[in-house]
Amino acid sequence: MGNAEIVDAGNKYVMNTYLRLPVAFVKGEGSYLWDDDGKKYLDFLSGLAVNCLGYNHPAIVNAVCRQVQKVMHTSNLYWIKEQVEIARLLVEQSGLGKAFFCNSGAEANESAIKLARKYAKKKWGDHKHEIITFSNSFHGRTLATVTATGQTKYQKGFDPLPAGFKYAEFNNLEDLESKITGNTCAIMLEAVQGEGGINPATPQFVEGIEKLCRDRGLVLIFDEVQCGMGRTGKMFAFQNYRIKPDIITLAKSLGGGFPIGAMVATDELSAGFGPGDHASTFGGNQTACAAAVAVVKYILDNNLLGNIINMGEYFKGKLEELKDRYPFVKEVRGLGLMVGVELEADGNKVLEECMKEGLILNCIGGKILRILPPYIVTENEIDEAVQILDRVFAKI
Repeated sequence: MGNAEIVDAGNKYVMNTYLRLPVAFVKGEGSYLWDDDGKKYLDFLSGLAVNCLGYNHPAIVNAVCRQVQKVMHTSNLYWIKEQVEIARLLVEQSGLGKAFFCNSGAEANESAIKLARKYAKKKWGDHKHEIITFSNSFHGRTLATVTATGQTKYQKGFDPLPAGFKYAEFNNLEDLESKITGNTCAIMLEAVQGEGGINPATPQFVEGIEKLCRDRGLVLIFDEVQCGMGRTGKMFAFQNYRIKPDIITLAKSLGGGFPIGAMVATDELSAGFGPGDHASTFGGNQTACAAAVAVVKYILDNNLLGNIINMGEYFKGKLEELKDRYPFVKEVRGLGLMVGVELEADGNKVLEECMKEGLILNCIGGKILRILPPYIVTENEIDEAVQILDRVFAKI
């Protein structure tokens, strides 16, 4: 069955919730993918920031294969050795207190919302329920997390939406302060907005938020689903700033391709949950946690954070050279290997032409190229991607 046959069958049997490109990938190795017709692609999207070690990486493959031959899942009614191990790694690396595991970023953010409210109500009273998020944010597609998302286009048709969320302007501390009331319990943000267009928070903004939270007794939540687990060159994106959040949420790169989400919180916040307050049947099972342990250990043992920083700087330097040559390239921005290229041109056309040339990217809002290479990317692969972009830009 080739690409065309897969697309036809998919249109017949799969619910239409994505604007899928007409290609089906069947093989991956390192930074490359092959479709069912045998065409090779350089993947600079990493499965939307998921495949951080690229494809078919032996560290993950071997860990998962060993685990499924022993036990795949037992449930959280019992202790899970692999879950305890990944929890320890995340707590030690973040400096926080305890971890909770689920299956996705949206679930991790749901967990954070529930914990912040539970903690605040116990400490301050039932009126403490309001959570402030930011314009152009993205926190998930469940009813609560899509409401937390500061983009109305994702909310249309799903009302009535859950109450208790307000929105402030990103990178505008004065606007945020004006939105805080006596009912506010938490502030939730991405250090680098992903779906919003690769928008980094400024140091002054983040440090100002932390001060507001400490002064007013608010919970500080960092959504690191996309920007965490090394993507920015630090294990956690908050470590780019001189602050410490109360809660962080993780997913995507945490499992390197295997579905897993996590919420990590301080000991004080973690005490807000007791048995029965929150749960996840599949969350943190043996197989998912074995994959996550392999990912984190490989990042630490092989100085991948250093490679992310070095390759990120190299890549952005090359993209700046393209910006100097093509007037419609408005801005290159991001941290580490989380890169955005804003265009004054049709970004979807660029994406289409890049796919023809064998380069996988993403386009946000028709104008912003979102580029998320795997952490193992090399200078030669970056050069290959830039050469393709150069050829495509020359046609615009």
